[in-house]
Amino acid sequence: MVDDLKKMYKTIVDDHFPPRMEIAFIDEKDQRQTLFYEKATWTINKAKKGLRYGENPGQEAALYRLVNGNLVLGEVEIIQPGRYLASDIELLQSGKHPGKTNLTDADNALNILRYFQDTPTAVIVKHNNPCGVAQGKDLSEAYDRAYMADRVAAFGGCIALNRPVDPATAKAISKQYAEVVVAPEFEFGVMDILARKKNLRVIRIKKMERLQDFVGQRFVEFKSLIDGGQIVQWSFVPKARTQADLKPAECEYHGKTYRIERAPTEAEYTDMLFGWLVEAGITSNSVIYVKDRVTVGIGTGEQDRVGVAEIARDKAYRKLADRYCFEEFGTPYNELTDLDKKKAVDERVAEEKGGLIGSTMVSDAFFPFRDGVDVGIREGISAVIQPGGSANDYQAIEACNEADVTMVYTGQRSFKH
Repeated sequence: MVDDLKKMYKTIVDDHFPPRMEIAFIDEKDQRQTLFYEKATWTINKAKKGLRYGENPGQEAALYRLVNGNLVLGEVEIIQPGRYLASDIELLQSGKHPGKTNLTDADNALNILRYFQDTPTAVIVKHNNPCGVAQGKDLSEAYDRAYMADRVAAFGGCIALNRPVDPATAKAISKQYAEVVVAPEFEFGVMDILARKKNLRVIRIKKMERLQDFVGQRFVEFKSLIDGGQIVQWSFVPKARTQADLKPAECEYHGKTYRIERAPTEAEYTDMLFGWLVEAGITSNSVIYVKDRVTVGIGTGEQDRVGVAEIARDKAYRKLADRYCFEEFGTPYNELTDLDKKKAVDERVAEEKGGLIGSTMVSDAFFPFRDGVDVGIREGISAVIQPGGSANDYQAIEACNEADVTMVYTGQRSFKH
């Protein structure tokens, strides 16, 4: 029985998807705008193979890349054909060749990385959500910070890096279990290091240096409904990408103006923008905490905002405890049996409030009440960034002013479903 279950994940399903696909948009005058796609395959062990399977074994899947066509809707034009990233990957080491989740994880990592091309940045994605995002003075530091932000969730994840992988970073990666590594290039000797992980998919995307060209660019998203219907929308583009785009929190309530009293520091502005752009790649409802350009706690996919703020807080405490145990004793927190050592770690994490003191709280939508902001304030956050627009914005402003916490609005919601 166990062998049968393991075999399920090694199965390569039949691929009945055709080699080409066309999608036509037809207006009321029967004028067509058609997008032309071709199916992507890779040569592995002298055989052409497409996607291994879809989200689960047994689900057939295919990857199509846009090769021709043009689409203009209103004043917005689709990304032009031939500007490939995740739809035209180069497999340097295939291990088990990619499935649908491997590529969507890689793509969502690129979705985040495109905003951070000026600085060495690492994004580790698991189940289409980042579990660790960090920047550093070099790639090795960025990867270490992203990994240690949540090394438990990083197990089996997709590591995306925006600089050529050097031997130091490769050695750190080879100590962990990952499914995918994506980078623009791999330095001499790196592939020998990564080859120690036989099932690791090593992917080169040479055009990653042009990722910044995709900032502000839109594409068409399709969502299939249970009855075969389709919802079609333009992709999300964050408008707030610079300090000038952020507005100090202010609102009117019952004839009174409420304003945030303390302006952000430069360091807070840096973390606000870093966190807001990471937020664009996280499933809603979401609240995250960031500090010094590292994610501290990430809460995703919840139904209520105060609940997800608490989940992100609780994760920050657990992840910091695990990090300290791993760094000091070489043991995960959950496997540490020495009660005195465990108590010392717990006390240290409690004193540091899970690393949340001085962090920035990021929310993809407004706080309907002050209780969500209060979760972060109790942990010592110094700044909040959120869209604004709630009828009760004044409550959040009052809560921040009481605690000398600064807050800015982006003026735009960042839902992702």
